[in-house]
Amino acid sequence: MQNAILHNLSSPQIGPIRIHYCDSFICRLRGLTFRRHIKPDWGLLLVQSRDSRVDSSIHMLFVFIDLVVVWINSAEEVVDVKLAHRWRPAYLSKRPARYVLELAIERLNDFNVGDKVKIELA
Repeated sequence: MQNAILHNLSSPQIGPIRIHYCDSFICRLRGLTFRRHIKPDWGLLLVQSRDSRVDSSIHMLFVFIDLVVVWINSAEEVVDVKLAHRWRPAYLSKRPARYVLELAIERLNDFNVGDKVKIELA
């Protein structure tokens, strides 16, 4: 897992978000399970090999906090945003996505469908 920075180019006033770039199966499977808190300026980016609704689905089992989930396609455009509640079995995006960004609930209004983002690997 490597560190990265994510910028919302459509809303530059939001400022960059420090993220962990999670592209291994084990990292994606674990996600934010067993976490009880995450900082508002931090997120986890789950990376798939291609755009897909099924591959970018998430579970909230053993996740003890509600999260904002932002689905981003390979063109780095937001395709869906949801408030994911703890202990729910599954969430899918409305459109295929390659990236799943998991954030603290304080970030609920920071992303909208159609926003352009930029992911910079550290």
